[in-house]
Amino acid sequence: MTTLIPHELQALLKDPPIPLTALAPMQDVTTLEFMRVVDRCGPPDLFFTEFFRVHPHSRLEPHILASITENPSDRPIFAQLIGEDLEHMERATRELLNFPIAGIDLNMGCPAPKVYKKNVGGGLLRDLPKVDALLGLLRSICPGLFTVKMRIGFDSTDNFAALLDLINRHHVDLLSLHARTVKEMYRSEVHYAFIRQAVDTVVCPVLANGDISSVEKAVWALQYTGAKGVMVGRAAIRNPWIFRQIREYFTDQTVFAPTLGDVRAYIDQLRTATYVDGLPELNHISRMKKFINFIGQSVDPAGTFLHKIRRSKDYKTFFSTCDAYMTGEHAHKLFASEPHKNVVARPNRE
Repeated sequence: MTTLIPHELQALLKDPPIPLTALAPMQDVTTLEFMRVVDRCGPPDLFFTEFFRVHPHSRLEPHILASITENPSDRPIFAQLIGEDLEHMERATRELLNFPIAGIDLNMGCPAPKVYKKNVGGGLLRDLPKVDALLGLLRSICPGLFTVKMRIGFDSTDNFAALLDLINRHHVDLLSLHARTVKEMYRSEVHYAFIRQAVDTVVCPVLANGDISSVEKAVWALQYTGAKGVMVGRAAIRNPWIFRQIREYFTDQTVFAPTLGDVRAYIDQLRTATYVDGLPELNHISRMKKFINFIGQSVDPAGTFLHKIRRSKDYKTFFSTCDAYMTGEHAHKLFASEPHKNVVARPNRE
C-alpha cells in the first residue's frame, strides 16, 4: 500500500521549532548498518538513502530497500533516485511508493565522473529541459513529499537562477543545496552565498550542505544563509554525534563532547557495521579505512594515528593502533570538534 506523508512532516519542514538536521546520502556509507550506528549516537531529523540507480534494466537494490523497510529509527527516510530516463524513473518511483518512505528525492548533484558522464546526478545540471521534464514527472506522481538534492551548477553557476525557477515551478517540497559546482567536486571552498540566494528565491525550505563540519560551523551557516537546516555528510562519518550536538545546542542543553574513548567504542561499532559474511580480513580493513580516514582527522594534531592506520594490513595492527591512541591515559582526552589543521582525509572536503 502506498505510504502518504503525514501533514505533520510537511509542517515540520516548513516551520521547524529548531533547525532541521539531515544525514546526507553517501554511496557505500549510508547503509542500514551505518544508519543504526548514527541512530545510537543521536539521529538526525531526516535520513536519505543511498541512490537507487534507475535505467532500463534496473531493479530496486535490496540492500538499499533494507534501509527503508528496517529503518532503525523513528525518523522519516527519503528514497533517493538517480537517473534520467522518464519512463523508468516513473517505474522506480511508483515501486518505491509501496514502501514506508517519507518521500522521493532526486539526485542532481553527484560529482563522480562515471556518474555525470551518463547525464545523471550532477550531469543533469547541463540539461535544463531534461531537469524540467524530470521535475514535472516526479512532482505529478508523488502523492507525498518530493525533494531535490543538487549543486549550484555543472562547471559554472550560469544556470543557477534558472534551476531555482524550476524548483519553484514544480513545487518541490525541500531543496538540499551543496554549494559547489559539480566540477569543483570537494576541492573548493563552499560558496554559501548561493545557499542564501536559494533561500531568498525558492518557496520551499532549504538545507545547507557542504563542509558542515561541527556545531559551530552549522550555527554559522544557518545564520549566514537563513536555511531551515543543515545536511551533513562526511563530517558525520568523523563525528556521528554531530546531530545530537546540534540539537542540544539549539535546545540550550549541554552539548555532548565525545572523548577518544567514545571514538574507540564507535570504531568497534563500525567493525560490525562494515562486515559481511565471508569478507576477507584485508578487504574488511580496507572498508573500515574509508571511515577511519575521516575519524583520524580529529584524533591527534600531528596526524601520526592516521599515518599508521592507513598502513595497517591486519586486525591486530589496525586495532592495536586504535588502542594506542584512544585507550588508557588517552581515553578521557577530548575528540577535536573540527579536523586538525593539515590532517586531511581523501577527499579532503565534504
